[in-house]
Amino acid sequence: MEVEFEKKLNSVTGHRANRQQLANEVLENKEIFLVLTQYCFQFSNKSVPKAFWILELLCYQKLEWLVPHLDLFCSKIKNLTQDSAIRPAAKIVLLLTISHFKKKEILLTENQLQQITETCFDWLLTDTKVASKCYAIRSLYLIGHHFDWIHPELKIILEKEYTSHSAAFQAVGREILRKINKQK
Repeated sequence: MEVEFEKKLNSVTGHRANRQQLANEVLENKEIFLVLTQYCFQFSNKSVPKAFWILELLCYQKLEWLVPHLDLFCSKIKNLTQDSAIRPAAKIVLLLTISHFKKKEILLTENQLQQITETCFDWLLTDTKVASKCYAIRSLYLIGHHFDWIHPELKIILEKEYTSHSAAFQAVGREILRKINKQK
């Protein structure tokens, strides 16, 4: 099963339909999910981004499948270096924080929240792609309702970085700054 899955994973392209096809296969056979999560963190494997593409699609439908792997996920995402893996990981982090803070479905531990916070600030402050930064900003805003030091720090970063980034970053920055300023 693992060898067949690896072949399929290696042949995945960036096309949404192609990625969704493999995600659907995993949805039909949950045992493959464990294999997929293992691939996500084999950092020497060139298929790590592809594994994260599939994991992201699965998390839209079955985020709860990630729960047994949250300690691994939260502790290892900081080690991702490829932007094509960071972007889906950042989206999964946003899905997790929404589930934790808004929907109250998946509860993250203090340690997991701290690890996610550290990673999101790293993504925000390093040279990662704008989509990853935007997901990190939104996640940090939500986590900032739990850790009261986050909103002031996030505000400083957004105000400082605002003019040097893309329109997408600026739009998210404006939205989050407006929300932070409303709380006062």
